[in-house]
Amino acid sequence: MRRTHAFIALLALVAVPALAQAPAAEPPPVPDVRPPAMVPLDDSIEPQVTIRKREGSTVEEYRINGRLYKIIVTPEHGVPYTLVDQQGDGSFAIQDSPGTPTLSVPMWVIGTF
Repeated sequence: MRRTHAFIALLALVAVPALAQAPAAEPPPVPDVRPPAMVPLDDSIEPQVTIRKREGSTVEEYRINGRLYKIIVTPEHGVPYTLVDQQGDGSFAIQDSPGTPTLSVPMWVIGTF
């Protein structure tokens, strides 16, 4: 019997604070925020791509405003590579793409005389 009274008292102690809480306040209204207006895309930003097939390889030339800035060469046998004009002066350098092994030329000394 004592256990029953103790259990009821414990239950009352736990329930009283929950009943004493004030009701939750209304959340503030959500502001009416409209998305920004869509701006039409400028077609001059889109690169002009020229694809040429030469001697079993494919050469893709990328130009913006008539200026050549990237060349992708896909040989018939081998790994494709990309040449990029990084400074804009017309000299192209090989750009390593992520995940492809870099070209490593062996420079061992076989023998000296």
